[in-house]
Amino acid sequence: MIPPIPSFLKFAVLTAALLSAGHGYAADADGIVVYNAQHESLTKAWIAGFTKETGIKVTVRNGDDTEMGNQIVQEGASSPADVFLTENSPAMVLVDNARLFAPVAPATLEQVDAAYRPAHGNWVAIAARSTVFVYNPGKLPEADLPKTLMDLAGPNWKGRWGASPAGADFQAIVAAVLALKGEAATLEWLKGMKSNFTAYRGNSAVLKAVNAGQIDSGVIYHYYRFGDQAKTGENSKNTALHYFKHQDPGAFVSLSGGGVLASSKHKDQAQAFLKWVTGKDGQAILKTGNSFEYAVGKNAESNPKLVPLQQLDAPTVDASKLDSKKAVELMTQAGLL
Repeated sequence: MIPPIPSFLKFAVLTAALLSAGHGYAADADGIVVYNAQHESLTKAWIAGFTKETGIKVTVRNGDDTEMGNQIVQEGASSPADVFLTENSPAMVLVDNARLFAPVAPATLEQVDAAYRPAHGNWVAIAARSTVFVYNPGKLPEADLPKTLMDLAGPNWKGRWGASPAGADFQAIVAAVLALKGEAATLEWLKGMKSNFTAYRGNSAVLKAVNAGQIDSGVIYHYYRFGDQAKTGENSKNTALHYFKHQDPGAFVSLSGGGVLASSKHKDQAQAFLKWVTGKDGQAILKTGNSFEYAVGKNAESNPKLVPLQQLDAPTVDASKLDSKKAVELMTQAGLL
């Protein structure tokens, strides 16, 4: 197994790359710069549709949630970014807590269901993904599936499940556990996880390991399996998904966020981009494309292969208050990072 690259190293490399680029990161006079931590293919499709309709050019810089969030905070008011897109909301909270976002235009907020946007309106959801329990039915009978995510810290799950703790995806899940269960219970669960689980680098690696029978099960986001099934299915043919539901921490739905930087010199164009992504055409890409993430726009339909968002019975979590910093501290304390 390839050891995970330390976050500080990835951040240092990204910082050096961005700073050394200098003016190369400035958009054309008639364009915008998007710092993108979403899947590159999805954002590429959004940009293509937006530019085709509006003629506005978009320069995109890709990176990871935490690294790009930290980059924007470091750059502050001098950031060349006009828009920030993430996979998970804790990175949005990081930038928002530094007061670097401009309020999202009211017309854009109105396009998204209230459940998928923070009340303060400084950023908005652009897509969503569900936590799931992936398992190998040949190794784990359906009757033995865990009732709750918290069960996985118990001694009967030792050596039976995997996850990718170094990634922003799993750290968002831990932040949700923290919000729902409190610090003491979260730390206890993480210590149990440390004793029981096997670490992998990335959700795809977890899926592959479960499929190959190397591990019985794992905790990932739903779209990894759907994406593989839409291709050859070679890394998921021996797997199934279990949805915890019942407002369990394991049913957490993570919001991918979008926001306009207060320092943007192209605010009207940046706001137009966010409005397009959350509007009818932008959300339709989530239905017809191969990202398999959930649409969050009002009356927007998700890919028909997905379990409907309303049926997931996800817990109520205030995405604007997910504390990724504390989650990472607790994971470090438990020996996971």
